[in-house]
Amino acid sequence: MDIARTPATPDGNPEMADAARQPSEPSLIRREDYLPFAWLVPQTLLDFDLGLESTTVTATLSVARNPAAARSPVIRLNGDGITAARVEVDGEESSSWTMDGDDLLLSLPGDAHQITIVTQIDPSANSQLMGLYGSNGMLCTQCEAEGFRRITFFPDRPDVLSTYSVRMRGSRAQFPVLLCNGNLTGEGEGENGTHWAEWHDPWPKPSYLFALVAGDLVARSDSFVTMTGRNVALNVYVRDGDLDRTEHAMESLKRSMKWDEDVFGREYDLDLFNIVAVSDFNMGAMENKGLNVFNTKYVLADPETATDGDYDGIEGVIGHEYFHNWSGNRITCRDWFQLSLKEGFTVLRDQLFSQDMGSAPVKRIEDVRVLRGVQFPEDSGPLAHPIRPDSYREINNFYTSTVYNKGAEVIRMMRTMAGEQRFRQGTDLYFERHDGEAATCEDFVKAIEDGAGLDLGQFRLWYSQAGTPKVSVELRHDGSTVTLALRQQVPPTPGQPDKLPVPIPLRIALFDRNGRTHRGEELIVLDSAEAEFSFDGFADMPILSINRGFSAPVTIERDVSRDDLVFLAARDDDPFARYEAMQELMTGHLVSAVGGELSDGDRDAARHDIARAMAAVIEDTKLDDLMRGELLLMPSQTYVAEQMLVADPGRIHAEREALKASIGSALGSELDALYARVEKVPYSRSSAACGARKLKTLVLTYFAASDPAKAAQLATSQYDRADNMTDRQGALMVLAGLDTVERTVKLMDFYDRYRGNALVIDKWFSLQAASLHGNALEHVKALREHPDFTMKNPNRVRSLYMAFAANPHAFHAADGEGYRLVADLILDLDPINAQTAARFVPPLGRWRRIEPGRAAIMRSELERVAAAPELSRDTYEQVSRSLG
Repeated sequence: MDIARTPATPDGNPEMADAARQPSEPSLIRREDYLPFAWLVPQTLLDFDLGLESTTVTATLSVARNPAAARSPVIRLNGDGITAARVEVDGEESSSWTMDGDDLLLSLPGDAHQITIVTQIDPSANSQLMGLYGSNGMLCTQCEAEGFRRITFFPDRPDVLSTYSVRMRGSRAQFPVLLCNGNLTGEGEGENGTHWAEWHDPWPKPSYLFALVAGDLVARSDSFVTMTGRNVALNVYVRDGDLDRTEHAMESLKRSMKWDEDVFGREYDLDLFNIVAVSDFNMGAMENKGLNVFNTKYVLADPETATDGDYDGIEGVIGHEYFHNWSGNRITCRDWFQLSLKEGFTVLRDQLFSQDMGSAPVKRIEDVRVLRGVQFPEDSGPLAHPIRPDSYREINNFYTSTVYNKGAEVIRMMRTMAGEQRFRQGTDLYFERHDGEAATCEDFVKAIEDGAGLDLGQFRLWYSQAGTPKVSVELRHDGSTVTLALRQQVPPTPGQPDKLPVPIPLRIALFDRNGRTHRGEELIVLDSAEAEFSFDGFADMPILSINRGFSAPVTIERDVSRDDLVFLAARDDDPFARYEAMQELMTGHLVSAVGGELSDGDRDAARHDIARAMAAVIEDTKLDDLMRGELLLMPSQTYVAEQMLVADPGRIHAEREALKASIGSALGSELDALYARVEKVPYSRSSAACGARKLKTLVLTYFAASDPAKAAQLATSQYDRADNMTDRQGALMVLAGLDTVERTVKLMDFYDRYRGNALVIDKWFSLQAASLHGNALEHVKALREHPDFTMKNPNRVRSLYMAFAANPHAFHAADGEGYRLVADLILDLDPINAQTAARFVPPLGRWRRIEPGRAAIMRSELERVAAAPELSRDTYEQVSRSLG
């Protein structure tokens, strides 16, 4: 959104008053300054004369004064790096326009006008991949958040809704397929080998949802009959040669459409739904109305080239973008501060969809692991912000895990407190009240409040306060009464030193330690700084299972014995709580070991208890293998570091590897038997087969720490016999971390086998950058010079450098070389693709939570980036906030 900065014109848009401001210091945009736009744009006509090096855009806007806004004689049309070749008002060329920075200001005397603007752009030169750009010979768009202004001058803000009619023409040989939003209304042949197509989208939408694709594509086609009997044509467009890898994407789309009807009552509203896979894309996918544009990573899959995780990712992202049709498109955001209105809600919807399509407990654990691995560190660092921020300088920087993942957790808490049926009543009311509108987070909360019959007054604090609440737990036993004492604290975050208590719904159960059962799960809500809850009928002190199902996105702090954790890890009937007990058992040991708090005897005893709990998991015949794999997974180094005020990455790595080796040695025979069992399971996409594959590679990781020679032998055999990418990649991942001849041989084989397949070669880069090999950092430097590496493709950059930045062992090299490597990348990438470059700043921004020696180097590298001339707005904001 383009909110008013101070001072502002009456139409709620900024004047460039701060002439002394440095180019790299974007103005602060504040949520409280929002003003509705002075003009409505009920209809937009677009004409594209398409070419890779030169595209001419003629935009005709029907505008009328907005009776809900202050009157303004001037309309501000946003632009970014474009110039107007011609401007007309009501069919006559106009001279009453000026440029204010990148924006076009046009004087309009009456109450309604027709504005026509001609611009010419060069898509092939658009390395930022925002607006209209070229991608391997095709043309495509990405307009969220502010990319439409790179195509034509327009009030590029989400609260300006318009119906779009589009005419496209171009070379039939170069662009045989011409796609846009909405329904195809006409097509035909032109002169000199050209052809044309006309599209109309009857549903008003903001400019960020505009999409256009022109290229040489083939389609997998199908259809879906909606719940009212309407037939919708479905297409998944890809490049020739990729069609056989689109079946899973199409089936995922049809499952998404059916699920949204069944669970949320939402029916699709056009005659056509198209998906296009693009190899150059900043994001995972985009929900443009009726024409979803996807990164190829989230469309293409077959057993030879895609892992089980890839299949799950495709289904989840296909669902996410489809669900946006109602939670994002039909109801959009009033301004960009409301981003979590659509993204948090839609993430929850895709999570629930994936739970229903597969293993609900495993999906819940996976989602929490992402939250803890990305969002919790964000919430405790310099970039912390509420799910509805109060200000920003560059909106691209707020496409964060906080807005998406924590936003989903906040809405999930409403669902937990209301129950599924009443929550559905609330969402039905939300869709009924705000269909066709640009809404706010408050509108959503009010609808849930009214529809579900909840009082969410205090709950709204979750939208305005940053930080992860910490809940301290104490359990007391007196006679037959158990008292659960809870205290909450929301830590200070930048700009928010003092916090108010928030409502925290906690699902709990009290286990009888002798009978090993509990009398039922209860939901309690901690809505004050501290509170006590009493439970009668306990002759002995029970064992507490708390935050079952991860009912609230909080950190639980409690003093619990290892024996009780072993009990819960073996006995808890809530899958997440059982997983949590296992994680707590290992994390507690690692934190104590890193802190130097353990004697040799204590260390041995803790490792013995952990192995004992894992043995119980291996032997539990009631567990499916997907869940078994989650219970046997060690906490990540990043998660362990988050439990410490100041972390020493070197010591955490050493202790974690030592624990892994200890488990591998202590459970050698059990792991051998487990591997022998699961390696016999033939390939299929069943949950049982997926679980078997997960366990195969997991066992190899333990052997890699305890017996590298054995791990190399088993991994080499698994690689050679693999008939699917999950097994092959898992084996290569283990080999990549070992210093063996087999490592080099199999890495070369993998590259030769998949040479030319961009998505699989991305895996090849990532496996090496993320490996536990002692020379991983040097390997990344060498891969940077590989002929297949390019800075122009975001997937390739992320495959190497994001994998490296997420590898604590290599990134946190004691001499700081890892930090310098990432800082160099940011500086090199920023002029090419600022949005992608900015996403590499947060790993360096964690310097305050790292031991002093490394922290000083991290800060120094941030300062070096900050000092660079002509830094983009995206990167400047991230760096300045990280240093501030």
